Amino acid sequence: MKERNIKRPVFPKKAVITAGMPYGNKELHFGHVGGVFIHADTYARFLRDRIGKDNVIFVSGTDCYGSPISANYRKLVEEGAFTGSIEDYVRKNHDKQKEVLNEYEMSLNLYAASGLDHAGEVHKKVSEEVFNELYDGGFLEKMSTPQFYDPEFKVLLNGRQVVGKCPIEGCQSDKAYADECSLGHMYMPNELIDPISTLSGKKPELVQVTNWYFKLDEYKDALQSQVDDLKRNSNARKYLLKTIEEFLKEPIIYVKRKQLDGDVESLVKKLPKHTLIDEPKKPSLTFIFENLADRDKAREVMEEMGLHFRTGKTLVPFRLTGNIEWGIKVPEKEGLDELTFWVWPESLWAPISFTRAYLESIGKDPKEWTDWWQGEDAKVYQFIGEDNIYFYGIAEMAMFLALQGKESQDEINWETMNLPHLIPNNHVLFMDKKASSSSDIKPPMAKELLEHYTPEQLRMHFLSLGLAKKSVSFMPQVYMPEEERQGPDTVLKDGNLLTNVFNRLARSCFYTVQKHFDSKIPEGEVSEEIHSLCKNSVLEYERHMFNHDFHRIIYVLDSFIRKLNKYWANNMKKADTDENNELRKQILVDSFYGVRTALTLIHPIAPNSCEVVREYLRINENIWNWEYIFEPLSTFMENAAEHEVKFLEPRIDFFKKHESQFR
Repeated sequence: MKERNIKRPVFPKKAVITAGMPYGNKELHFGHVGGVFIHADTYARFLRDRIGKDNVIFVSGTDCYGSPISANYRKLVEEGAFTGSIEDYVRKNHDKQKEVLNEYEMSLNLYAASGLDHAGEVHKKVSEEVFNELYDGGFLEKMSTPQFYDPEFKVLLNGRQVVGKCPIEGCQSDKAYADECSLGHMYMPNELIDPISTLSGKKPELVQVTNWYFKLDEYKDALQSQVDDLKRNSNARKYLLKTIEEFLKEPIIYVKRKQLDGDVESLVKKLPKHTLIDEPKKPSLTFIFENLADRDKAREVMEEMGLHFRTGKTLVPFRLTGNIEWGIKVPEKEGLDELTFWVWPESLWAPISFTRAYLESIGKDPKEWTDWWQGEDAKVYQFIGEDNIYFYGIAEMAMFLALQGKESQDEINWETMNLPHLIPNNHVLFMDKKASSSSDIKPPMAKELLEHYTPEQLRMHFLSLGLAKKSVSFMPQVYMPEEERQGPDTVLKDGNLLTNVFNRLARSCFYTVQKHFDSKIPEGEVSEEIHSLCKNSVLEYERHMFNHDFHRIIYVLDSFIRKLNKYWANNMKKADTDENNELRKQILVDSFYGVRTALTLIHPIAPNSCEVVREYLRINENIWNWEYIFEPLSTFMENAAEHEVKFLEPRIDFFKKHESQFR
């Protein structure tokens, strides 16, 4: 096989990896782990091997605050199902989340909690610092906006205590709340269609409530400039940039033409300055406004005329505060002293809090967080779900620009502006349907899956799904009725590459060297065929890892390992038939080199099993270090001529199947 001349990608010298923040009112379901955490952990482990383990920080944590948590807690207490404090409730779920992540072999440097322990104290301090910086920089505005109020219960309703229909044109969300829908669209509360209070089941009233808002709508041009730069100069996923651009449009209102009885002019005369798009074949008229204020005046006109309408995606001021008691207190400014942070904005800077808390825990100055988040040779990689693109790709980016002193109209040098790199995954469906803890389709819990599959089988499978490209269904046969099970379990398909194919090759190498060479790996030059195969596979794998194309990595491993296995089977059969010890020696030299290469590539995905093989090889941990990626096994031995591998007993598997799969 001819070696290909591939230009190798350049990785940062330091990296922070983040993986979203599960709410503190639940255990982790399969989507948390399979949709985000496994991808983030695989990349973190790869980077530790690639740039050094001390140069990578992988942080995440439990999102302790927010209305879903306080609502669930209150319900459980009222039902007598929980007797502790809300902190006890969150800690119980946090501990369960942490336990499951450990069982899935996650290598987090810190899995913290935004409202617990020392990390929670750090997060409170960081939240205050962020607010003060944004306020002092003039990036915040105090706004009185409508908020839902339940007159029967005489309380202001938090975000999740109101449900209705999303007002964004074309939205397919199954559930919309006070000012955001389940697909991540943001709007003002008075835009929600058909609101219902979850407390009384009746339509709530709207009352004026004052909060602090970040001037997100002013950053439209800056965000468009960033998207344009990312298109030219980055490997950002195309659908990420497309989704962001959908929100960077001018304010729009859509009105069904049949409501106007052909008299469009009467409406046009009453509206503020706008552009009308009237396409006769389309059922709706499109009104485009220059700013939000004009759009909102137009909404008032249409409401007075009794017209039904929908708004388009656009940037609106981003609410930072609320009045939920269970939250981080906001610094008092201009007489507003009873506010707490809304959970979404404070969760965006929580990874900074966790980075600071981690640095402090290892004896470093927490101020060094800027070296990791803003350093010239550093990069932050944030793995998220597609529903959260608005928050991370728009609100976070604009706020981080503001925190670095960038006004919305400033010209920005994107080469030196080091903002986080987002890796959004599409939905992991369950049996072809979207499943979430808040939907009608209840997903299996991540812990449940470990009763049927090993962590490494699941890691291989979730990486193979290609969530970078589209939403893909997770269809484990153990959750199907017997009559619907056809063919092999798809969850096991990619895991079989390790438990069957590679396991067989590695074991064969050990058993053969024990039988014919006194457990000493023969020395010699690797054949050009195998050397080229290994090098090409390494370079292709590295390129896909740089681009976060995890499904392509699985393809590379599949092709590589099967070719190694075929080489072994074809040649060793001939060597054994002819009793050709020289050929047998060459096959072992080649195959152990192939196994050594494959181990380094598999290590980020199936770390524990790879460690078992390393221990049997009796070599040092430098095998994982990419500085030695093309070196032979002898590089990791003190004395190659005398080195003996650990004796492998019959029927021992390096990559194990789940015990239930033997029944």
